[in-house]
Amino acid sequence: MSHSIKHLLESAETIAIIGCSAKQYRTSHHIAAYLQQNGYRIIPINPEYDEILGEKVYPTLLDVPDDVKIDIADIFRNSDHTAEMVNQIIDYHRVTGQKPTIWTQLDVSSDAAKKKAGESEFEYIENKCIMVEHEKYLG
Repeated sequence: MSHSIKHLLESAETIAIIGCSAKQYRTSHHIAAYLQQNGYRIIPINPEYDEILGEKVYPTLLDVPDDVKIDIADIFRNSDHTAEMVNQIIDYHRVTGQKPTIWTQLDVSSDAAKKKAGESEFEYIENKCIMVEHEKYLG
């Protein structure tokens, strides 16, 4: 797994941050800023905002233009909502043909989300902080 995480982080260019907050004290905002500062394009997903960190925010993953290639869908939602977010990613795949790696931050995964991702043959990373993993392998 560690080799594939390193490879994923080396090859990824665009990361959708599902549940990204405009509030600077929120973990999702801090990590999105870190990823942006380290050369990734971030696509914030949150129906409550228009812009975060200078990037247009989309209400859902399905609202992102089809010509944007998303490599990782990083979920920052309460674990009660993770399965719903995985369903959204599966729907996104059906519409666009894209199959981003699903990344769930610490304590965000759920058994139902993991099962749905597995049934749809998505790469699924659970309970790992993308910033910590980036610092470990590429920092």
